[in-house]
Amino acid sequence: MASPHTVKVLGTTRVTPASDSPISATEFSLPLTFFDTLWFKFHPVERIFFYQLNVSNPEYFHSIILPKLKRSLSLTLLHYLPLAGNLRWPSNSPKPIVTYSPNDGVLVKVAESNSNFSLLSGNEIHKALELHSLVPQLMMTDNIAPIIALQITLFPSQGFCVGITAHHAILDGRSTTMFVKSWAYLCKQGNTENSSLPPELTPFYDRSVIKDPSGLDLLYLKQWLAFTSSDSDPNRRSLIIEQNIRDVPDDLVRATFDLSREHIKSLREKVLSKLDKAKPLHLSSFVLTFAYVSTCLIKARGGESDRTVNFGFAADARSRLNPPIPENYFGNCVLGPLASAKAGNFMDENGFATAAELASDMVKELEMNGILEQAEKKLTQFFDVIMETGKQVISVSGSPRFGVYGADFGWGKPRKVVIVSIDRGGAISLAESRDGSALIEIGLALNKHEMKTFASLFLDGLRDL
Repeated sequence: MASPHTVKVLGTTRVTPASDSPISATEFSLPLTFFDTLWFKFHPVERIFFYQLNVSNPEYFHSIILPKLKRSLSLTLLHYLPLAGNLRWPSNSPKPIVTYSPNDGVLVKVAESNSNFSLLSGNEIHKALELHSLVPQLMMTDNIAPIIALQITLFPSQGFCVGITAHHAILDGRSTTMFVKSWAYLCKQGNTENSSLPPELTPFYDRSVIKDPSGLDLLYLKQWLAFTSSDSDPNRRSLIIEQNIRDVPDDLVRATFDLSREHIKSLREKVLSKLDKAKPLHLSSFVLTFAYVSTCLIKARGGESDRTVNFGFAADARSRLNPPIPENYFGNCVLGPLASAKAGNFMDENGFATAAELASDMVKELEMNGILEQAEKKLTQFFDVIMETGKQVISVSGSPRFGVYGADFGWGKPRKVVIVSIDRGGAISLAESRDGSALIEIGLALNKHEMKTFASLFLDGLRDL
């Protein structure tokens, strides 16, 4: 008997940069910086953009939607040649390099799903596994790895979605979003004669703006090889990434929660009423959201009060470097602080205020000491965190500043944007509100029991403000 929820693959095609442009006939290469090698073997980031349509029958999808998406993707790749290329590691090169050659392209899978579109693109609790068939895998070998893969899935009479899997060694969240918004921009324009992009969507590739006098790029690469290679061959130069860091259990569920401006204001007032007013605090919307969600997660997990909880988040370094680099810089440019504390510090009535103070200190340390402070130790610290068993890790994926809901391909803004890969890494996903009814959208993947407890703590806490 067939599964009640199935995704049928209709075909796979390779979309190349538009051949009617001389740009597609040029070769292009891009070296990796230390910001890239820091994420060299981190699992790929998977996102889904859901679009609800009034007309979404197969005929309309295959005759209108799909051709427009493919043609505009082809035009977009003229600006984003690295995405059409591959990551390679030549035998004469100390580190991998991104190369594009004519006829390279992006694999695009086309599929059809009979799943409940409204449920998967809504805020309600649903099985996490149902999303995984909507994003493609990067087909890697030891010697070559694609940069992105795409999947376009039709939900008959409901809408469609675009799933993107991005290699983390090449793209951070800002760069990935810039590409998707560029693709959407050209698709919505519908003008095949002029494929120019506005300045804010035009990628900046100059790697000379990233200074690395300490050789962090090779240091991080060496640390990754030591961490991922076997004892028999500790220096094996393989590009393969384990895309499933952990199996997604059947009882893992997802849900989305919102915080409004009024909630943020009330949370700030609550923190100030609990802590020493003489100590200056950085109580941004991010700090308050991170602290409040972290407190609810720690309480939902329960367990012994003396267990360790690790906290971490990545900060965009573009504006924090000296001198700052352009906002449209293409590649990774994120680094961030890590901290740890005992769970019991966050379990009493002052737990949220304590978490806010911790998050505030992490941000202030970043601002005071600079984003590159102790950069040599960052990857080692990260390995220490993920290798320790029994510890709760709370991290962040995405940002409300990316503007993901601005990705309008011509059929309206997304109904929902989901970061699927938090299922594997255990992160919180953050985005701006779709319609302005809230300030921040929070995505979580937890087991059923923890999700039920978290939801109760989260909503009850807001009612008590």
